[in-house]
Amino acid sequence: MRNTSLFKQDFINEDPWRIFRIMSEFVDGFEELSSVNHAVSIFGSAKKKIKSAGFYRLAEKTAYLLAKNGFSVITGAGSGIMEAANKGAKTAGGDSIGLNILIPVMQRPNKYVTRLLEFKYFFVRKVMFAKYSKAFVVFPGGFGTLDELFEAVTLVQTERVEPFPVILVGRNYWKGMVDWIKKTLLKEKAIEERDLKLFSLADTPEEILTAINKFYKK
Repeated sequence: MRNTSLFKQDFINEDPWRIFRIMSEFVDGFEELSSVNHAVSIFGSAKKKIKSAGFYRLAEKTAYLLAKNGFSVITGAGSGIMEAANKGAKTAGGDSIGLNILIPVMQRPNKYVTRLLEFKYFFVRKVMFAKYSKAFVVFPGGFGTLDELFEAVTLVQTERVEPFPVILVGRNYWKGMVDWIKKTLLKEKAIEERDLKLFSLADTPEEILTAINKFYKK
């Protein structure tokens, strides 16, 4: 006869139990963000040294301009570019939302977040970004930023979501990647010419706002 206490412990530690945690994260996210219908997600490096390239200030100005034009701003709640974006939105009196991720290397939410949600699962968090955003604005960053960028482009490419603008900020930063996409992916027919229109590039807050407004005027 099976020891019921051990069975219970196995169940808690195994995949079926995780379903309840996943469900609770989805429910909490949907409830908290249900009133958000005009938001822009801003992505970028969490590293403090990104400030030296001037992108911190650029992200702050961009979020400020977006908030002044009626957009809520959503970030990953961390430091670096995310902090700058939340700071800009809060300074403008806008909705400054942070979707924090609970990982072993602790990410502390920045002080400019006015609405905070925390997630254990990256994929649940990514659903919230995609579901409640009218645009993705992607500043310089590393693997996490690239993950969000290509997730968004893939969702639009495969028509799993309604199309939305994906804007890469910093033409010089992204130039090498964009050239590789054109010279390798397109040349090898891994993508089609039309796929190059799934994202655009910008250098200023005004360009970013114009690109978003232009997209929806179409």
